Amino acid sequence: FSPGLLVVAGSFAAFRLLNRGLERLVPPPPSARRNRWKWRNIWTSLAHSALLDTHNLSPCRFYLHPELSKDLVGTHSPGAHSLVAVSVGYFLEDFVDMLCNQKLHQSWELLFHHSVVIVCFGIAVLFHQYVGFALVALLVEINSVFLHLRQILLMANLVHTTCYRLNSIVNLGTYVVFRIATLAWMTRWLFLNRQNVPPAAYAVGTVGMAIMTPMNIILFYRLLRSDFFK
Repeated sequence: FSPGLLVVAGSFAAFRLLNRGLERLVPPPPSARRNRWKWRNIWTSLAHSALLDTHNLSPCRFYLHPELSKDLVGTHSPGAHSLVAVSVGYFLEDFVDMLCNQKLHQSWELLFHHSVVIVCFGIAVLFHQYVGFALVALLVEINSVFLHLRQILLMANLVHTTCYRLNSIVNLGTYVVFRIATLAWMTRWLFLNRQNVPPAAYAVGTVGMAIMTPMNIILFYRLLRSDFFK
């Protein structure tokens, strides 16, 4: 039994409770009242991204612990392991939330995405391996803050505002740096270290990258078309 599973369970419960109480903390505007669960869902996702960005700050963590950058497989701190476990709990909660409140044809892409993340991060939590690699993957949460903020502004009917335009620019810039570039680096690392990674873990990582990369490129195109070419 891995103590990391307790962190996963606690994270799941905490994000579930947060989701239930968010409507009181952040009441939905009139334009979002038709889809109250989505309003709560996005704010929960924003809370997760903000929490990780505050406590993770992967670049700083790698700077303070240079041994992490030298060994992404076996080296990690207890705090880094806990952060990955917290993320597994969040993705499980979000998976259940979408499964219960949204039609499958509307959410299958995100459900598929979450399944891949839960499997990959779950391996890191259970076996205390590849935690450093998972921390690199969590760099995408820096962009997720602006991605979720964009959805909130859309639901609040604030598209034609300076705030939305500024967020769109920052969102696109951080998307390129912290999503596309990060995934490219991770794919390159897997390829260069294929001889040092067990076949099963290499297969999971390769499949994960093969799925996530095209999904992120498609989403980038949608964002570009919606916010800049429309």
